Amino acid sequence: MSAIAHAGSYYAASANDKVERPRLEESIEADVCVIGAGYTGLSAALHLLESGFSVVVLEAARIGWGASGRNGGQIVNSFSRDIDTIEKTVGKEQGKLFGQMAFEGGKIIRDRIAKYNIQCDLKDGGVFAAMNEKQMGHLRHQKQLWESHGHVNQLELLDAKGIRGVVNTERYVGGLLDKSGGHIHPLNLALGEARAVESLGGKIYEDSAVLSVDEGDSPVVHTAQGSVKAKFVVVAGNAYLGKLLPELQAKSMPCGTQVITTEPLSDDLAASLLPQDYCVEDCNYLLDYFRLSGDKRMIYGGGVVYGARDPADIKSIIIPNMLKTFPQLKDVKIDYAWTGNFLLTLSRLPQVGRIGKNIYYSQGCSGHGVTYTHLAGKLLAEMLNGQATRFDAFAALPHYPFPGGHALRVPFSAIGAWYYTLRDKLGI
Repeated sequence: MSAIAHAGSYYAASANDKVERPRLEESIEADVCVIGAGYTGLSAALHLLESGFSVVVLEAARIGWGASGRNGGQIVNSFSRDIDTIEKTVGKEQGKLFGQMAFEGGKIIRDRIAKYNIQCDLKDGGVFAAMNEKQMGHLRHQKQLWESHGHVNQLELLDAKGIRGVVNTERYVGGLLDKSGGHIHPLNLALGEARAVESLGGKIYEDSAVLSVDEGDSPVVHTAQGSVKAKFVVVAGNAYLGKLLPELQAKSMPCGTQVITTEPLSDDLAASLLPQDYCVEDCNYLLDYFRLSGDKRMIYGGGVVYGARDPADIKSIIIPNMLKTFPQLKDVKIDYAWTGNFLLTLSRLPQVGRIGKNIYYSQGCSGHGVTYTHLAGKLLAEMLNGQATRFDAFAALPHYPFPGGHALRVPFSAIGAWYYTLRDKLGI
């Protein structure tokens, strides 16, 4: 029995698979050793196994223990910085490649769910909700941008009346519906992908934190009681990697986000709040996000904490925001409240690259990880298969250390967030 349990979340309580995998207690070999059994690692493992590689996945805690099993469960296209921002760095021609990849992660998720019969409460449709006219202007631009990159027949602008037909609140002036967006039970998606990995012969070890990695022609990954000798290593620890590889720590910062879940709502109340059962996120810099679960609970999240400290009272952070959106929920009981970390980069774009000859990594989704991590796993598998074009496109993106170094990254980022939050409130 593992000493490490999942966070006390609604997702953990309603997980389809509570079977614990063994701890690594021997020295073994594989073509690829993947560090981390979250979405990036599981996606990479699955693509690699489908390509004929032998794969071992090492997880410090439990499958989906980090952000992959604690997030808002929303399938949101593109990246934390949109395609036009990336184009300013890489140019129009290379920007087309990022535009092609911007909508692939969600397709990969749906392919996995269908191919491996993963039961994770998949529902279609996601909405970006505008709180003022400035944000509405941004959504009009986003629709044009996405459609120019081939994302056609999926987007619908919503005026004030249209948004009320999707979200029963007075807070929003309009929105943008992405029909190819959607939402899932995130932990059950991860657990289903893990079962798919095992069905193809992949090995997953839990409670097997990696202590060190010996570089070389055949790197060796060490845990407390075992080791894996491999041809390649894939590092997919993200916000929970810690100090294992210091070169990956300097240009990123773990941040916490909080989520609460109500008791199950009546059919009438649930249908009145979100009539189309879409997931929703607002357009603020520090955004709120919410949706209904498969059993009609309201799942509501937000409240970024820089440096990933666990707040003393999650409910006091999130409930006021939820009630601003849905005062109809003032008498509803909150059954679960939890926090989880995501990894922020200064550019808010993922960091992808190689260490030495054969250690590859992807990290720093910056709050946009559900779809990107599934794409990242495919890019890592492509790279190990000798197809480097798309991996190299991400690897070439410039990244910088946080101002003030490690010690000052939290206060500087918090000041920046305060500035943008003020702009959101003022609508400027």
